[in-house]
Amino acid sequence: MTPIHQYDVLIFGSGAAGLTLALKLEPHFKIAVISKGPLNEGCTRYAQGGISAVLDPSDSIDSHVLDTLNAGGALCKEDVVRYVAEHSKEQIQWLTDLGVPFTREQENNTQHAYHLTREGGHSHRRVIHCKDATGSALSNTLIKSVKQRPNIQLFEHHIAIDLISNTKLNISPQRVLGAYILNKQTGNTEVFQARAVVLATGGASKVYLYTTNPDVSTGDGIAMAWRAGCRVANMEFIQFHPTCLYHPQAKSFLISEMMRGEGGRLLLPDGTRFMEKIDPRAELAPRDIVARAIDHEMKRLGVDCVYIDISFKSSDFVRSHFPTIYERCLTYGFDITKEPVPVVPAAHYTCGGIITDLNGRTDIDRLYAVGETAWTGMHGANRMASNSLLECLVFGAAAAHDINSHLDQTEPFASLLDWDESRVINSDEEIVVAHNWDELRRFMWDYVGIVRTNKRLERAMRRINLLSREIFEYYSNFRITNDLIELRNLVEVAELIIRSAMARKESRGLHYTLDDPMVKANIPPQDTILVPPNYLETPH
Repeated sequence: MTPIHQYDVLIFGSGAAGLTLALKLEPHFKIAVISKGPLNEGCTRYAQGGISAVLDPSDSIDSHVLDTLNAGGALCKEDVVRYVAEHSKEQIQWLTDLGVPFTREQENNTQHAYHLTREGGHSHRRVIHCKDATGSALSNTLIKSVKQRPNIQLFEHHIAIDLISNTKLNISPQRVLGAYILNKQTGNTEVFQARAVVLATGGASKVYLYTTNPDVSTGDGIAMAWRAGCRVANMEFIQFHPTCLYHPQAKSFLISEMMRGEGGRLLLPDGTRFMEKIDPRAELAPRDIVARAIDHEMKRLGVDCVYIDISFKSSDFVRSHFPTIYERCLTYGFDITKEPVPVVPAAHYTCGGIITDLNGRTDIDRLYAVGETAWTGMHGANRMASNSLLECLVFGAAAAHDINSHLDQTEPFASLLDWDESRVINSDEEIVVAHNWDELRRFMWDYVGIVRTNKRLERAMRRINLLSREIFEYYSNFRITNDLIELRNLVEVAELIIRSAMARKESRGLHYTLDDPMVKANIPPQDTILVPPNYLETPH
């Protein structure tokens, strides 16, 4: 018999979005939080920058909204952007009350107002932070708070296989009932039933060979929701962070955009600046512009990297503002107080995702998506720096409010089918999974990267079709493992990215193609919406 667990709310993901939602649910709800690895192993922990919020008297909601719209390539939904910006201050106050140690200004050796920095696309200093390790401080605080709640049960080292909905049970209307989950510690598959399910699984940047994201960013929520019958939008818009440390041992280490916000300069190998020729905002242009400029210069010169320099500032300034980056770079032989450091772009953020409304609701009743796995319309064709954690907080709170208002704890749980392993065997060819992992990430980097062409996308689609068939056959015949689950999800998401990129016949925001290098100014901007074969429109 398959072990069965029953909860009011089942949350996949232990980052800012998932834990914010868990903490804002009613204390009498029975809640399960599922984490693929340790609770803190996700993108939230690695966010060096901060959280954008209108906190300075000289700033305004209108300015925050306008900056976001300008960065988003005319595809942001203005009502969503305004909603998020208007709720920024209250979310920062909530985090402060929880104990997040935001950095304060120093004046006459006493701490007073919060220190706000500026990043690409922002016209004001509005990024509140914890030095250069905001994500770590935020993650630690949220985890500490969650562990103090007796109604929240934490399941580390568990990975979702698939959602369970009533579609296959021929019950209408379509709604989510729970999920099949692999307990990685025992190797057993378990059934988790729930009255509401939340996907807060982050993005899919691990689909690329080079990424700033940790290994868990494999698009699990997007792939599961798509298979269950949810629409997705704007998957072609993958943000490449311009400045990932270039060093063979520096896996995924990000050089925060705050460094450019505090005056850091991008340099060619000969020491000359180049961003001033590309955009009047120079190093503070939005990320899509900076990443493409770096990619262009690397290809033009045939070099492996460019450099970022903050060494013209005082040593005390550099060490106090960027202590984490300073210490980490020293371990690789770079002293940022004395010299430039080598950087390259790397896949960083998934701007598209599962379509949701302002309450985090998806196309399937009682299934919610929040954070990077969702598409709310906030980011458009390019996410502005430090809007991501803010979106996690605001939509985590919004979804929690909706669940609090509608969850019926008296409703009986449905009878679900056990997980069937009777016709599968243990694999004796794990090399197939490893090889397909490598092949997928390499051709996505080569063909569906910062600069695209129709021919490259067609090549990628041919390869993804072959991989999909191989992986389906493998999944059907062998017992599941963590790597197989993640590979299955990555292939699904890669196909969605390629299909979306092929559908956009223009260059806009993060999608740049040499075959259509201009924005189609004579055509109103449109979102790329993909509809799964089993999509059933559910009225909310």
